[in-house]
Amino acid sequence: MGSLTYDRVTVEFDDRILAHLQIVIVQKLRRGESFLLSWRNAAEAGDGRSSAWLHPAIPLYFKFSGGQPPSINPLWLAQLTRSANSSQGLVATGEERAMADPERPDRPERTHRPDQKFTVRAAPASQDTIATES
Repeated sequence: MGSLTYDRVTVEFDDRILAHLQIVIVQKLRRGESFLLSWRNAAEAGDGRSSAWLHPAIPLYFKFSGGQPPSINPLWLAQLTRSANSSQGLVATGEERAMADPERPDRPERTHRPDQKFTVRAAPASQDTIATES
């Protein structure tokens, strides 16, 4: 389990999704673009969603737990990039969503589905959050 720390908030993600998010986030920030990053909360964090406005001037820290970088899925990366470039911003979604229709990478971005399995929960007694897949 890796983590993303941004302005005193730490969110833990599986290394695989974190590697994909890192590529998309760094692409946006290198161009000087601010954008919204959103994820689903687990029941322990009150369900719902959380979001953070990412700005190039605020330091961002990625920490991976594994020693080897995970393989990158180009379809998933493309789906996350489209999401980041949309009006709703980058929505952290599972890999299965990108694989659902690989023939149509140009399809319009759908809204956040309530049945997605990617979740984040609040860690006890802190501002930290932990991402889990259910």
